[in-house]
Parts: sequence; C-alpha cells; structure tokens
Amino acid sequence: MKKGYIWGIIVVLVVIAAVVVYFATRPPTIARPIKVGIIDCYSGPAAVYGKDALNGFKLALEEINKEGVLGNKIEFTTRDTKFKVDIALNMAKELVMRENVDVLVGTINSGAALAVSDAVAKKEKVPFMVWISKSERITGEKGHRYVFSTGENTAMAGKAGGVALSKKPYVKYWIGGDDYSYGHDIANAAWRNLKALKPDVEVIGKSWWKPGEPDLVPYITAILGAKPDAVIFCTGGRSMTNIMKAVKATGMAEKVPIWIHSATDHAVLKPLGAEAPEGVLGTMDYHFYYPDTAANREFVKKFEAAYGNPPGFPAFHGYITAHFIAEAFKKAGALDREKFIDALEGLKIASPAGEIEMRACDHQVVLPMYLGVTKKSPKYGFVIATDIVTLAGDEVLPTCEEIAEARKKK
Repeated sequence: MKKGYIWGIIVVLVVIAAVVVYFATRPPTIARPIKVGIIDCYSGPAAVYGKDALNGFKLALEEINKEGVLGNKIEFTTRDTKFKVDIALNMAKELVMRENVDVLVGTINSGAALAVSDAVAKKEKVPFMVWISKSERITGEKGHRYVFSTGENTAMAGKAGGVALSKKPYVKYWIGGDDYSYGHDIANAAWRNLKALKPDVEVIGKSWWKPGEPDLVPYITAILGAKPDAVIFCTGGRSMTNIMKAVKATGMAEKVPIWIHSATDHAVLKPLGAEAPEGVLGTMDYHFYYPDTAANREFVKKFEAAYGNPPGFPAFHGYITAHFIAEAFKKAGALDREKFIDALEGLKIASPAGEIEMRACDHQVVLPMYLGVTKKSPKYGFVIATDIVTLAGDEVLPTCEEIAEARKKK
C-alpha cells in the first residue's frame, strides 16, 4: 500500500510538472484577431496606387493567416479618403474610436499622412504604418513613437535623384510640381542633394500646380520656352499620369532631360500604354522585374496569379507592411500596442527585394533605390526602367544624427 501510494504521488508530480512545462513553453496566444484599419484613396486618379497596395497587403495576409499570428489571424477594414486630408482624419478617428483597430495603415496623400500621424496616431497612441506617402517629414522632423514608414521617402528619392543629376553636365534647372506636401518635399530634397554635390547648378524658374491638374501642357510649353538644361518634376499620385501624358504629347523628353521620382514605376507606366514617354530618368524602390531574384520572381508569380497583372511599388509596400505587422506581433507576444512598437523597432524581415530593416531611430524602412531610364521593352510590350543603377538604403537615408537634429528644430 505504502509503495503504491508513493508511486501515485510520483505520477501526480510528473503530470503536474508536464502541465507546468507545457504552459511555460507553449507559444503565446491572443483571444481575438489582430485588427488593422486601412485609410487610403480608392476613388479618382490616385486609386490605382491605393488598390495596388491593398492587393499586396491581401496577398501577404493569405500567406500569414495560414499559420496565424499568436494563434489567431489578422483582419482588416478599409476606408476611402478620396485623397482629402479632412476625410482621412475622420476615417482614422472612426477606425480607432469605433472599430478599435490595433494598427492604422495608409495613405497615399502626404498631407493626410502627416495629419493622421499627429492628430490621431500620436494623440491616441495607436501605431500608424505609412505605406505610400513619401514626405520625409513623416519619419523625419515630424516623426514620433507611433508613426512608421514602410516605403521610401522624399529624402531617399531626392538623394538618389541628386546623385544621378550631379553626374550630368546640366547647370540651369527648372523645377515644377504639385503644390502640396509631397511636391515641395521632393523638390527640396532633390535640390539640396544636387546643390551639395554640384554647387554651380542654379534654378532659373519654378512652376506649381494643383494636384490632379488635368492639363499640364501649358506649363510644359512655358518651361520649354525658358530653355533650361534639365527639368525636375515633382508630381504625386494624382498628377503622375497627367505629367507623363503631357511629356509624351509635347515630345518634351526629346528636347530636354527630365527627372521624375516614380516615373519608372510599373503602376504609372503600364496603364499609359503608348502614351508613356521614353527617355525620362526616374527612381523607384521596387520593380517587378528587378531585382531578378528567386524571392522577387515568386512574389510576382503569386501576385499575377491572384490579380492578373504584375505588382507595382505600392503592392510591394503593402506586402511588406503586412509582414512587418505579423512579425512584430509575434515578437511582442501579445496584443499590446506598446509592445508591438518596441518589437517593430529594428525588426528585420525577408522581402522580395532582400532582407529589409525597420530602422529604430526614426521608424523608416531601409530600402535600396533604383535609378533607371524609361524605354519600351520588346519583352513586355510596354515602357519599363532600363540601365538600372542600385543605391543601397544606407547610401540614400539621412543619418540618425541628422534625424535627431531635425526633430529638435521642428
């Protein structure tokens, strides 16, 4: 009896130990799905970018939700900003206050991104992942704990453009673009980098138009009349199609060299078809045909199978945004916004463009930039980027010290 009693105690202790070990070592779980609220433009000319980013995000979620995150899934809901700052603010507040989302994502409009970052993300202490808006102020002078960028910004693009143009013989420049945050930020970034590398350059004139201005030919006519050596155009989502059509219609690229950030983007060029101009210098952080790696080919294959066309840069941004969210929550081990932010800082993930990092000092993703010239491709039947030169992320990003100094001056 005594022996049997002892063995019984041993069995009970072993069972208790096994249960303790199980609960101590099993992966953490969450009681409900992770909620992501997306605010972006889904109507009007800029909708092509918003929809492309959303498709990339959805493709990533299909991969992520097969295994899940902390024993649950990621869900999302969208709101159309109609490219307006006030609507973006209202939609963001609704998603945070009524839908109780864990993370905000968006938007293509830099003005909207800056407003949501300050009035909603910072105020309500909710993480905001900016995936298309390119103003460097978002993670630069206006940056804070609750805002992140998963796309390249004007500082990166401007430096890439400045480096490219500094190697050309051009001296007299004309600058033209959209009269809002992105347009002025990309102009300032490109010019300060070009001027630093080549001090003898000068601006002989500027043109600013309302975002989405339908007829840009009169501006081009005036610019050509001034006879600059080269032109820097600073157009955003609503005006990219219009400026590219105007360049083609006037034959401008054959008369004067032009640099436009995102001029080489697939989301811009393919819809234009025969109206896409050749010979325009552009910069981009992603092409479906470059880099030619196994990871990028696999991403493109899956995206084409799902949506019938190759991904543009917004799709790439949407795709990596979803993976950053998933990996950060896994690392955090809980459905907690502050732990999520801590986990996201310095996080590295695999992507179609190779391993990328969310820089801790400013919450800016570190991405390579690709310089190229538009040219029709016999292989694809439409205009793509050719003669591509790669600049590494650390070559085009401001230093952490420069970011800290900019935030002190704001």
